[in-house]
Amino acid sequence: MSDSKRDYYEVLGVSKGSNKDEIKKAYRKLAKKYHPDLNKDNPQAEEIFKEVNEAYQVLSDDEARARYDQLGHAAFDQSAGGPGPGGFGDFFGDFGDIFDLFGGFSGGSRRRGPTRGQDLSTTLEISFEEAAFGTKKTVKYRRLSVCRKCNGNGAEPGTPIVECSQCHGRGQIQQEVNTIFGRSVTVRTCPTCGGDGRIAKTPCSLCRGEGRAYENEEIEINIPPGVDTGNRVIARGRGAKGEMGGEFGDLIINLKVRSHEIFKRDGANLLLDVPITFAQAALGDEIEVPTLEGVENYKIPAGIQSGETRRIRGKGLNHLNSNNKGDLILKIIVQTPKRLSQEERELFEKLKGIQTTENESRSPLGKFIDLLRGKK
Repeated sequence: MSDSKRDYYEVLGVSKGSNKDEIKKAYRKLAKKYHPDLNKDNPQAEEIFKEVNEAYQVLSDDEARARYDQLGHAAFDQSAGGPGPGGFGDFFGDFGDIFDLFGGFSGGSRRRGPTRGQDLSTTLEISFEEAAFGTKKTVKYRRLSVCRKCNGNGAEPGTPIVECSQCHGRGQIQQEVNTIFGRSVTVRTCPTCGGDGRIAKTPCSLCRGEGRAYENEEIEINIPPGVDTGNRVIARGRGAKGEMGGEFGDLIINLKVRSHEIFKRDGANLLLDVPITFAQAALGDEIEVPTLEGVENYKIPAGIQSGETRRIRGKGLNHLNSNNKGDLILKIIVQTPKRLSQEERELFEKLKGIQTTENESRSPLGKFIDLLRGKK
């Protein structure tokens, strides 16, 4: 190859820092633009098409690209002993390439087949009550789907799909080069038709020949009772459409449950702080307790201490995918009044005197004070 050739990056219209996806995108655009079947009245199109293919073969191969960046076109000048485009890079390519070495091996590369579409993911926030009882929700999202204009064949409606002139319908390109080891033949998926062997003579104006286009979608999902933040609902086949007619991926809905104003959660159990007065704690009382299903009457036993817990069976949340329910766990909080009326103060003073006398005579602290005072 002579040095008069155009720079490969210039041919594809990309910068030296471009990644493989950018190079592939630029190539596909130019390959369709200058494809001989689409430019029969332009005699220069075939030469440009070959130039574009040659540039892509080098820049899409990591080893060949590295040599080109270092030595330019001279890296592939066979008269100078170089391996040429598709030499070492193709010889040591991926295991999908089947090659002939000195005529010793033969075979063909498998035509590229359908690939499954990508799974999509979204987050859905629901209320505490919706998580407790289950609900139905509509999820809106955007995905690659079958192009509604061309029905997935990539051709503008009313225009034909023709045999790819680069691979002649085989879906593969065979390239023969001379390396320092001898003659090498590589077989690759045709980059123009993507391995299909056919291309749209007039690409669809909506999907640009890909057969897939972005669509706004919505789906109604059932959320079972008992879900929590981190649980997922998977809608099978509602993800992105695969390439080459491949099946759809899945839609994964990640759930986020908002916190509740008074309830806390421990698995399927509900936790609730219940404030009571000194009098209720000392004498016991029947109180009203809120649950997710309404109000329950609960009897507080006399002498209950602050911090003790009590359990109401079956008033918690559903265990996920089960009809069994957790419990409502009450934590008793004995409240100390911050402000007292005159009558309350007098009563507490009287109670204080009574309790101090009794406690000193029977409590461990009272007994210890007696010992310090020398009492037996």
